[in-house]
Amino acid sequence: MKLHNQFLRLRAHYGESDEISVTMDELAVTFDCTHRNALSIINKMENHGWIRWTPRRGRGNRSRLEFLVRPEEIAVKSMMQAINRRDIRRAMDQIHAYAPSASLQDRLQGWIMSYFGGHSEIRRNRQIDTLRLPVRQKLHTVDPLYMNLLAESFVASHIFDGLVRRDGQTQQVVPGLAHAWEVNADRTIWTFYLHKEVLFHNGKMLTAEDVVYTFERWMQTSQRTLYSFIFRQIRAVRAMNPITVVLELKEPNELFLPFLCTSRAAIVPKDLDQLGEPQFGLKPVGTGPFKLVEMSESISCLEVFPHYFRGRPHLDRVEMIHVPWEPTDHSEDASSPFHVIHNPDSAEMGAWSQIHSDVTVRKFVTCNTKKAGPLRSPEVRARILSCLQGNRNPSTPGAAGQTDSGAPISLQIATIPQYRQDADLIVERLKHAGYTCSVASVPVEDFKGDVRLQSDLILFSLIRDRDEQLRLFDLYLTAAEHVDAHTRVDIEKLLRSIGNEPNEQIREEKLAKLESLLIRENHLHILYERPVQTAYLPSVRGVTFNSQGWVDLRHVWFPPES
Repeated sequence: MKLHNQFLRLRAHYGESDEISVTMDELAVTFDCTHRNALSIINKMENHGWIRWTPRRGRGNRSRLEFLVRPEEIAVKSMMQAINRRDIRRAMDQIHAYAPSASLQDRLQGWIMSYFGGHSEIRRNRQIDTLRLPVRQKLHTVDPLYMNLLAESFVASHIFDGLVRRDGQTQQVVPGLAHAWEVNADRTIWTFYLHKEVLFHNGKMLTAEDVVYTFERWMQTSQRTLYSFIFRQIRAVRAMNPITVVLELKEPNELFLPFLCTSRAAIVPKDLDQLGEPQFGLKPVGTGPFKLVEMSESISCLEVFPHYFRGRPHLDRVEMIHVPWEPTDHSEDASSPFHVIHNPDSAEMGAWSQIHSDVTVRKFVTCNTKKAGPLRSPEVRARILSCLQGNRNPSTPGAAGQTDSGAPISLQIATIPQYRQDADLIVERLKHAGYTCSVASVPVEDFKGDVRLQSDLILFSLIRDRDEQLRLFDLYLTAAEHVDAHTRVDIEKLLRSIGNEPNEQIREEKLAKLESLLIRENHLHILYERPVQTAYLPSVRGVTFNSQGWVDLRHVWFPPES
């Protein structure tokens, strides 16, 4: 791989010229080595057929060097070696250093895609089908309690199962690990009946005790996580016998059953198979169609679990390889987990399949009016949010950048690293209007902590997918923590009404009413809404989407290579 990098360094130094005139002393400087080592490098490149070298002897005479291959071809070869050596980050850093142009990185993306997609081979008279996917996000954990990234949720959805799930086509709640369930008249006691002889990946049989452990683990955790409001409403969970479990709620909540369909509510083995929480996130044991056999900085590998209770998947192996190139188009959302093939040629569209169904992401800004300061004034909030719309002349009276009494305003914006680009845009607009701004960027797992209550503006996003009502409920419940007491009462009253509403359409209308209230009182501003960047993968068959809108890898297959 070192020779590849030396070639890229040489091309970067001499630009796009296919033929150069150079001395061996100059080459030694370029390679940062001795005259003798430079000659050895040139001979190796010529032996590989990368260059043609015509030396001219004598002091002052310049030799001729002709490039025979394009730099992106060498970059791809370097990347292939890096994939095999699990050293992709280093290869990408060196490619960026010696071949930093956006055009080369775009071409590299096209070249390297030939490595990804479906691949078949025959081993011991068996066809082994492997699907390779390039992933932008690096996975840290797939423990349902601790995961934060979309890529982690995608992987977890294939390792674990929940008690119930949503049908990808009808959106109805259908059996998962529970083949049936029932609820009492006041909708506070839910009874689930488990499938018999469901196996975990370690060969142990699922029982009601595993379900009890899973929910008690959530009920006892101090982790601030998505949908934690659901677990705070569970009064008790009991195993009635090995295949029957009862969940008792403190009060009715019509979002409880939809929550059980999410990857957050996945069932884990009792005591985490004795692994402990840090190890379980890297070496999980679930009941899902695939088991995780490798998880490192560069690659995560799934292998088929042939004893899956809903039927064996067609694929034998899925390799998700972390390829850390950054998007060159600023319209891309860096939080998108998969790499996107831009504008596939219409004639070739039949060779590609989406990996995610139609989903949008909405970016919000909310005002922290619980913090003592100028944002407690509705007029000041109105002027600030008007500036975010690009309005340099706010309609509300008063000078932008100042309080009602004329004092200068300094603002802190809280967000996560993935949204730093949006935060910088907000800072630019507010500074132009006379405000002093700073950004507090914290990891996702810390975002629901004190940083929000210490900041003036909070920037975050909402994925508008099939779990949108759950996400909105969680969002507004979080927003209620940093608004004034009067608004908080209004929010919590509407949320209680939404949680008790069995009709999904009416819940949607009430959530829209709550959004209008927050916008009208200048607590909430919608920056924009865009489609989630959709990744494509080389032609596969059986593409269907699961309850989170992801491709269900259980059904994916492809014909053998000819």
